Amino acid sequence: MIHTVALFPVLDKLLIECLRSCAEEDWKRFTLARKWTVKDVAAHLLDGNIRTISMLRDGHFGEPPAGINSYSDLVNYLNNLNADWVAAYKRVSTALLIEQLEKTGPEYWACMASLDPMAEAIFTVSWAGETRSLNWFHVAREYTEKWHHQQQIRTALGMPEPLMVPELFDPFISTLLMGMPHALRNSKAGEGSLLKMEIISASLLRWNWKKTVEGWKLIEEYEAGDDRNTIAGVSEKETNDAGRIATASIRIPAELAWQLFTRAINPLEAMERVEIDGSKELAREALGMVAVMA
Repeated sequence: MIHTVALFPVLDKLLIECLRSCAEEDWKRFTLARKWTVKDVAAHLLDGNIRTISMLRDGHFGEPPAGINSYSDLVNYLNNLNADWVAAYKRVSTALLIEQLEKTGPEYWACMASLDPMAEAIFTVSWAGETRSLNWFHVAREYTEKWHHQQQIRTALGMPEPLMVPELFDPFISTLLMGMPHALRNSKAGEGSLLKMEIISASLLRWNWKKTVEGWKLIEEYEAGDDRNTIAGVSEKETNDAGRIATASIRIPAELAWQLFTRAINPLEAMERVEIDGSKELAREALGMVAVMA
């Protein structure tokens, strides 16, 4: 279980400080969210607060969507909701926007904290391929939304460092990578194949996935200082069968990883900026993982 509930107040404090430091022209800067400016992304974060409070505190889910028959239908529906809100907030002052973020933040945190982490969530984590999700994963998914949207703002303003500290970045990237088995579901890599990924950050985070009969499975993470050719969490026989080397090994800088897995950068472009050993095809499939509704 990835623990994120206590991090929401920390994120929000940093967000408010960041937005209060913005000059008028800063609000108009375009972000990695492509057509959205700093103000647009901040408005989207407020939308998330208000929708969550309405649903979890008040039981109000708005108008039920019609014609949702596929994942792409759901994405289109959410994109339209988001666009409507952002367009409406163009008539709202930045001062009022900050005030509303400050007011709704604590109520939002309370909603997240009220959820039983091991109970079934009202919304599944679709990008991880789940048809049933537990609340801890739903809350962690919400954390990734708040983290990456604030980081879009910070990147546009040239101040990304505060969110890259291990306390905030590590739970974020760990949650995103819960989607890797689903991202690799159609991979033609053979049973027993091993994928290793290192995120080059202050913590040097490492993951291993193994292809089994049931699909890809996360196995024990590397510990700092381990022999890089030793597959942690795999039996000696399995390690020998794999030639003691992962089928594909990928090393990604942290500042690239968050952009890649939130679809702010094209995987083909990322291929030129990461270190890859072994199967380029498996690496390409792994780098194509998208951990947002897109």
